[in-house]
Amino acid sequence: MKKTKDNDAVNPSAANQTPLIIGIGASAGGLEALQQFFQYIPANSGLSFVVIQHLSPDYKSLMADILSKHTEMSVYQAENEMQIEADTVYLIPPKKYMTVKGNRLILTDYAAGTLNHPIDIFFASLAEERREQSIVVVLSGTGSDGTNGVKVVKEYGGLVIAQDPESAKFDGMPKSVIKTGLADFVLTPDEIAEEILNFSNTPVLLRSAKNDGPVAEDEELFSEEETLSHIYKPPFCERHRWGYETLSRINLRFFFFLCYTPLAGY
Repeated sequence: MKKTKDNDAVNPSAANQTPLIIGIGASAGGLEALQQFFQYIPANSGLSFVVIQHLSPDYKSLMADILSKHTEMSVYQAENEMQIEADTVYLIPPKKYMTVKGNRLILTDYAAGTLNHPIDIFFASLAEERREQSIVVVLSGTGSDGTNGVKVVKEYGGLVIAQDPESAKFDGMPKSVIKTGLADFVLTPDEIAEEILNFSNTPVLLRSAKNDGPVAEDEELFSEEETLSHIYKPPFCERHRWGYETLSRINLRFFFFLCYTPLAGY
């Protein structure tokens, strides 16, 4: 994939006051994956990125300075009740949990004497707030933080992407998510960027569900009159490890037509 810093295509979320939020969980070895990922995200994608990384309580993070060298987007360490804006990267501060409320980031202190899983907490919050429009990514790291949060994301029909363990410096977190069977895609960092851009530029997949709860099996998200040009095209179809909830959001007749029928001459 060609690395890019700009993109002439207008993202459907860019025109809205509430941008799509991409939650990214990372731990050991995650910095390298984040650098690779952000090199392939345009500066004007219209998306917001929230990075939840495990940090030592006494560690002064230089993440904002480091990532700024790999993206033209603004990169900030999050503050309590900070407004979420498009084309911006937000980083969790040390000793804090972070959640989403409306279009703001909410910070709370770690609970003393408890197991701290900040990725799970953010993913669950994002799923409950954005439901089927929640998108989460699990990158390199040890342990299983993020796995329980992914389960909540899938309950609401959101999109889950895990880093390919072979490309991860530490494969514990991605493998933990993959073992649940809930990962829609298992990709390298640059492929993750490509898939998120494809997904976010497909209006039919971002349309809100009729109900506030998880996606129903018989829910039809677009009509017969929708043209094929509005439906996700390859390489989306060619990816593997599809999750049921993701497939349930697409009219399968059109999906299989696109994936397995040549468009030439149609």
